[in-house]
Amino acid sequence: MSTVKETVEVEVPLRRAYDQWTQFEDFPNFMEGVDEVKQLDDRHNHWTTSIGGVRREFDTEIIDQMPDDRITWRSIGGDTEQRGSVRFERLDDTHTRVELTMDIEPTGVVEKGADALGMIDRRVKGDLRRFKDYVESGSGTGGWRGRIRPGDPGTTL
Repeated sequence: MSTVKETVEVEVPLRRAYDQWTQFEDFPNFMEGVDEVKQLDDRHNHWTTSIGGVRREFDTEIIDQMPDDRITWRSIGGDTEQRGSVRFERLDDTHTRVELTMDIEPTGVVEKGADALGMIDRRVKGDLRRFKDYVESGSGTGGWRGRIRPGDPGTTL
């Protein structure tokens, strides 16, 4: 399993950065290779990606979410194995640090080769830069402020 860790500082208040990240269906606007994200309920999303000519569909489950602090998820089912966390840190009234950590298990020759060449790291770094541009442009709207705890009903651990 490969670990990717990237950080970006965005010029928006903490609440706005966090709220935008909770709008999972907007991810195709700034994540390269993400064709669609459908939010199934407060905990579950269905992803469709096309990366390096490989199309994948998989589900993710949010296992820990604390407003203005963190969102932690993992993939469930499908042939994509990943887990990760995004953390938000207030720097001042108008600046927020966003730190994304992902553990990804590349499958297949193309994905393993891309990982070996550092392409996954570069893609995540680019996605965070595009998130910065997106949230700073005011394009996004909405937010979900619910709390999800590990072990809550509906979470499969």
